[in-house]
Amino acid sequence: MDHDKKMKSIDKRIDEYHFKIKDSSDLKAESGVFDTPTLKTLYTLASKGIITAMGGVVSTGKEADVFHAIGENGKELAIKIYRINTSDFQKMQDYLIGDPRFSNVRGTKKDIVFAWTKKEQRNLERAAEVGVKVPEPMISERNILIMEFIGKDGVSAPRLKDVRLEEPQPIYDTVADYMRLLYQKAKLVHGDLSEYNILLYEERPVIIDMGQAVMLEHPMAREFLARDVKNIVRYFKKSGVKCSEEELSAHILKKD
Repeated sequence: MDHDKKMKSIDKRIDEYHFKIKDSSDLKAESGVFDTPTLKTLYTLASKGIITAMGGVVSTGKEADVFHAIGENGKELAIKIYRINTSDFQKMQDYLIGDPRFSNVRGTKKDIVFAWTKKEQRNLERAAEVGVKVPEPMISERNILIMEFIGKDGVSAPRLKDVRLEEPQPIYDTVADYMRLLYQKAKLVHGDLSEYNILLYEERPVIIDMGQAVMLEHPMAREFLARDVKNIVRYFKKSGVKCSEEELSAHILKKD
């Protein structure tokens, strides 16, 4: 059976699970994430009632696309699907190596992406447990992560880069506290924190894209933290906040 016929036969199963993908042919044509195993996994999740409907693309990145979906009781979900064939595996390995939770991951593309997906779920769980506002993770299967949708009625909350903050100081203070909580309580460094992966929802910052976050044991944890600090200070200085890398670093590293 050729690839197109496989796709067609799998598409027929959508009705069995009362699972609808809006403009599914367009989605498959435009996105590199909908390979046959990924579709099968989505349908399995749908058959369990975890997903009842799936909408369009919320965001597109180098490693993954995020889609809006509906879950049980009409709850809005975000479905993040990592690409297996085109992700930056060397970059992923750099973040995985040194993480004791994933020391046994084999070096195949598929295994690395699956480990990365599970890693993001665990990092989100650790962040949420210590009071950092992140999308609440629900479940991960293979290269698919299902989590809380940050937004309303299918419209995602904007990234900090796309908004003009009227009162940036309290947002900065909250982000600084989140960075401290991640470091001191969750024992994590985000590793890629900037205005590109902080959403603003109901006047509060929400940290996203936790896949690359590393534990403090990682040999490059301090280097990643310094980069995060530099990015945050640069952004908020432009927004009018009086802050410095030295002050932010001291806030994050200071023990209770």
